[in-house]
Amino acid sequence: MSEEKTISQHPMDELLKDEKAFSVPKLGDLVTGTVISVSKNEIYLDLAGITTGIIRGREIYDESDDSSGLKIGDTAAATVIGLDNENGYMELSLREAGHKKAWDHLEKLHRDGNIVDSKVIDANKGGLMIKIGNVVGFLPVSQLTIEHYPRIEGGDKNKILTHLKSFVNQYLKTKVLDINEKEEKLIVSEKAAWDDKQKKVISKFQVGDKIDGKVTGVVDFGAFVEFGDGLEGLVHISELAWQRIDNPRDVIKVGDKVHAEIIDIEDTKISLSIKKLQRDPWVEVSAKYQIGQKVKGKVLKVNPFGAFVELDNDIHGLVHISELSSKKVANPEDLVTVGQEYEFTILTIEPKHHRLGLSLKGIDKKVKEAKETEDKKETKAGDSEHEDKKIKTSSKKSSAKKEEAIATEEPVAPAEDKK
Repeated sequence: MSEEKTISQHPMDELLKDEKAFSVPKLGDLVTGTVISVSKNEIYLDLAGITTGIIRGREIYDESDDSSGLKIGDTAAATVIGLDNENGYMELSLREAGHKKAWDHLEKLHRDGNIVDSKVIDANKGGLMIKIGNVVGFLPVSQLTIEHYPRIEGGDKNKILTHLKSFVNQYLKTKVLDINEKEEKLIVSEKAAWDDKQKKVISKFQVGDKIDGKVTGVVDFGAFVEFGDGLEGLVHISELAWQRIDNPRDVIKVGDKVHAEIIDIEDTKISLSIKKLQRDPWVEVSAKYQIGQKVKGKVLKVNPFGAFVELDNDIHGLVHISELSSKKVANPEDLVTVGQEYEFTILTIEPKHHRLGLSLKGIDKKVKEAKETEDKKETKAGDSEHEDKKIKTSSKKSSAKKEEAIATEEPVAPAEDKK
């Protein structure tokens, strides 16, 4: 009896009986305890004086980063992964608890659209590996700001990778773009975070405004121009000049000061045009060139459907493959060479569409027909005018003869009145 009484009065038994004082945790529950011992591979927690929990091995790793640097006396939250191990301790995990807290935090960042610092830990050709807390995520190249985007001539992948690796160990301002805890997928964007800041600045500008800026980068598809209060716009290759351009670097370089017009604003994307503020040479093209005219031009580029030809600095024309020879042509490069000058015949001129058609066949049949048609029209008009003159002349002569005949007629004596 005395032994039973002693057992029933054991503090643990009393606490277990009192549901208000203690609730026995279950697997998966989150418990809070006080750190009583810390080593490299093990952390011990006192759980309200009821039992001791142990966190060891990989379970110490906390994605939320809340448990890093724990010391004796600190309070820590952990997830129950075992009720009773071989030594009678409750098995706990900071990793499980930290994972949940970390991803809940990321979900909130994504939902609220808040900006967060992402630490770059590595890079590959597609973008940057980053960390928010202890959660690893990815920042694609396409989501870098214009300032950090790799503007590598020729798109050399190795040079792009070298550029991206220069960001390792740096912190970038980002926004969570996509998140999936089950797949442990985290995608962030530096551009989205930058866009928020720029919207206020961009609101000061509108389409049609003229700006002065400096070229900060040249890529295959155009040039980036910095202007205003840290804004940057893109001049697409088609907006650099009126003539055809294959490589923007042929007409513009980093550091050039330019005058441009804003032609489009889409969110924080600004499109500029340099050629719009320049004289359009095609307005006066008819004063320089006429259909049927023989001209000399230099071949700029050859492709499967023909060749582009430079007539002067402003006007370029196209020789279609069918106009390279009277015979069937399989490859335009068999007849013309880039950089070489040839004599062409102008077939068509379309100033509104900035197009000029050329022929290498010599005096083109189409031009002959066009000229013959024009000549026939002129001849017909001339014949008609000549006929009118002839009719008028004949009419005048006839009238003159009549007048002459009337004038030479002898007068007829009036008949005597009959008595």
